[in-house]
Amino acid sequence: MSRLAAGDIAPDFSLPDDTGETVSLYDLRGRKVIVYFYPAAMTPGCTKQACDFTDSLASLQAAGYEVIGISPDKPEKLAKFRERDALTIRLLSDADKTVMQSYGAFGEKKLYGKVVEGVIRSTIVIDEEGRVELAQYNVKATGHVAKLRRDLKLDA
Repeated sequence: MSRLAAGDIAPDFSLPDDTGETVSLYDLRGRKVIVYFYPAAMTPGCTKQACDFTDSLASLQAAGYEVIGISPDKPEKLAKFRERDALTIRLLSDADKTVMQSYGAFGEKKLYGKVVEGVIRSTIVIDEEGRVELAQYNVKATGHVAKLRRDLKLDA
């Protein structure tokens, strides 16, 4: 599994969102995109992170960023997640984990001291030309959005 670094070209993808509409990274060219990968909808850490991104969405958009969350959950579960927690960010389904693998966000990780294979909580910031501006792996669910805002030099 290779991880992305600043300057790399972000792998293009087309994935279904929670409404079944296909979202393509290519269609977002010309805008900055924050793509974050999370293990499972409706779990405590993932809910906290999704709510933090939702709470920051207006200010992130004002700074020129789109936010996309990607998990292996099916679109139907993502729709329930959005509804249950009043999420306003776009949620995409990568059921076969192909996109996660291409971004280095799926592979071996430590979970409660054991090495397992799974989703690596990661955030990739992509610039207007489709290049990686920032790549963060093994991020914490709680406090991550605030740290990301600091790293992007946005007002906290």
